[in-house]
Amino acid sequence: MSDEERETKPFKFVTAGFDARFPHQNQTKHCWQNYVDYYKCVNAKGEDFPPCKQFYLAFRALCPNPWIDRWDTQRENGNFPAKLDS
Repeated sequence: MSDEERETKPFKFVTAGFDARFPHQNQTKHCWQNYVDYYKCVNAKGEDFPPCKQFYLAFRALCPNPWIDRWDTQRENGNFPAKLDS
């Protein structure tokens, strides 16, 4: 397939927007808060609640995958360091 025959599809690159609670360059707390807020939202409203998706997109953009994997494992094992049921 030559370069002329390749079909290019538009790609929308989405990152977390500005959050006044986290004005500095280090976004670790922003990552953590969006992860926690997502699971609180899902537990309260369900996965189909559209505003929960914003928290999901934000933490997926900000958090390194190994952190997410570790937090998911901690949630499954019941030793996650934050309360997600309220």
